[in-house]
Amino acid sequence: MSSIEQFGYKEELKRVLSTRDLLVYGMIFMVPIAPFAIFGFVWNDAKGMVPLAYLIGMFAMFFTALSYATMSEAFPVAGSVYSYAQRGLHEVAGFFSGWLILLDYILIPALLYIVSAVALQPMLPAVPAWAWIIGFIVFNGVVNLLGMQFTARANLVLLGIELIVLALFVGCGLVALYSGQGAGHLTMKPLYNPAVFNLATVVGATSIAVLSFLGFDGISTLSEDSNGGPKAIGRATLLSLVLVGALFLLQTWIAVDLSEGTSFKSPETAFYEISRMAGGVWLERVVLISVALSSGVANAMAAQAAVSRILFAMARDGKLPRILARIHPRYQTPYVSTVLVSAISLVAGLYFLQHLDDLSRLVNFGALCSFLVLHVCVVNHCFLRQRSGAWLRHLVSPLLGFTVIAYVLIEMDQRAKIMGLAWLAVGVVYYVVLTQVLKKPVTLEL
Repeated sequence: MSSIEQFGYKEELKRVLSTRDLLVYGMIFMVPIAPFAIFGFVWNDAKGMVPLAYLIGMFAMFFTALSYATMSEAFPVAGSVYSYAQRGLHEVAGFFSGWLILLDYILIPALLYIVSAVALQPMLPAVPAWAWIIGFIVFNGVVNLLGMQFTARANLVLLGIELIVLALFVGCGLVALYSGQGAGHLTMKPLYNPAVFNLATVVGATSIAVLSFLGFDGISTLSEDSNGGPKAIGRATLLSLVLVGALFLLQTWIAVDLSEGTSFKSPETAFYEISRMAGGVWLERVVLISVALSSGVANAMAAQAAVSRILFAMARDGKLPRILARIHPRYQTPYVSTVLVSAISLVAGLYFLQHLDDLSRLVNFGALCSFLVLHVCVVNHCFLRQRSGAWLRHLVSPLLGFTVIAYVLIEMDQRAKIMGLAWLAVGVVYYVVLTQVLKKPVTLEL
């Protein structure tokens, strides 16, 4: 019996991804150059201590990555935290975890398309932002429909391009810094500036910075696409988080010291201005193009693959319309879910075009709430139900992760919490209609 059949399912997706493919997918989803796009927003909220915000974010996400590794090994099925909460806690917890993670995954492609459109606007002002959004949506939708093997090959090429661009910025930035620009050298102020430090402020900035880390969790949605065994998901999850987190710290540290004494024109263009300081117009253009490609193509492609599999998993269990679980007979991809995500991305992308910060906080709300449930799953399933006796891995670690993420949520922008709770309220209404009006069963049929 295959690993998926023991949970009452049959093999429908194509197992073509190696552990290396999963690692590349996680890094592409997080985007090694992600701070390029949101640096200005984090810089404003953190009073310049951007690396500190990313360090706190990585600290919180590390415990979450450990919990993902634990649950992906226990339940190697598509659906990520939806499946883990469903089987590790309760059916109702599973539904609402899936509902919350959808807020993250279903909106993040739209967020990425906006980031790309903003990056390309200065270079080609005659092309409207909505045209870029539509172009990216069509391209990514087609690539995802063709299958994960094709997507994995594209991811490897795109990751190489991003790392080259990052190396260019780091090299030029250090040369400019030690040639007398900005602070003149690397300082400790980006990590701790006693003149402006306030923990609540920095944690509030972390609620934006963690957006850059979202993606390591997406690896867990590919459990039924992986051919590397039950531990492959966990290994790729932890390694991708640590590698990309180190790159985030390096680039933001250089950027903060290089920009000392500078006033940015706008948060959206802050990193591009820093790139011009570091290497001139040519580097600014390279950074602009790389942000557009990494966000609008690489990251969005990975995000669309992830959310389509969560929709597939929830629809397969009857929690969403069954049509979303349909698999393409040739490419073995959840094609109806993929098309739906493209349509939602179009609507959300146009609606939030002028409100990038609101959309980023809303995406984070869904992800962070689902992470809280994930940590509870580890304690309940492994420590209490299975009596593992692993105090550090199955009790202390998830409790630490829960505590840090809860604090970040508390300090999150009020508007994001209101919009997030409104989404949750819609989920409550939907679930009541599903179970009480339509009389759908709430237990798994195994």
